[in-house]
Amino acid sequence: MFSRRDLLIGAGSLAATGASIGFKPHRRMDLLGKTKLDTLMPKAFGAWKAEDTGSLIAPPREGSLEDKLYNQVVSRAFSRADGATVMLLIAYGNAQTDLLQLHRPEVCYPFFGFTVLDTHPQTIPVAGKIAIPGRALTATNYNRTEQILYWARVGEYLPQSGNEQLLARLKSQIAGWIVDGVLVRISTVTSDAEQGLAANLDFARELVKTLDPRVLRPLLGTELTQEIIPLRRPGA
Repeated sequence: MFSRRDLLIGAGSLAATGASIGFKPHRRMDLLGKTKLDTLMPKAFGAWKAEDTGSLIAPPREGSLEDKLYNQVVSRAFSRADGATVMLLIAYGNAQTDLLQLHRPEVCYPFFGFTVLDTHPQTIPVAGKIAIPGRALTATNYNRTEQILYWARVGEYLPQSGNEQLLARLKSQIAGWIVDGVLVRISTVTSDAEQGLAANLDFARELVKTLDPRVLRPLLGTELTQEIIPLRRPGA
């Protein structure tokens, strides 16, 4: 988590540290490695079952910014017996730089014709007293309203805002790291914000309970994954 003091210090030192960063030895942080997200993503867990669906984002054009930014993308729709349906998008990029960085939904949704009606930090309880720092928002256009829940990882940080994301990347660079990053987005098409958030939170909790540790680590970072794994029941 980041404090207001962290943000002010980060913003104030950005220009001063820019030159020094270039002289630091840069190491790569790649928590995904050769793991293929799609092959390890479960098709069913808890009360949720995957449905056949097309891509939830436009296919990246070769040489485009999206193609350079995301090395792996998984997009699926899941439904529950009570009729609830959620859309899952996981977008992974192996290098977070000044030009290539995760696109946060509250910023990119308006580019697709949506108006963001509400956005706020949202913790996502996943195991015991452990919660993922994330964000929730409501976005609408002329024919649909989505309730969106997401979290982002930049290196070993889980920033809840654009400013925190910038600071996470800056801190990593100062420490000599070029880090990877991931965006996990869960969304439900409904105008009922409370109902949509409840479905999204349930899906996130069941997903994290089920994921293979080889996937959990690149989605949540090393520290949070190490806290969650011991809490799992044998065979869960």
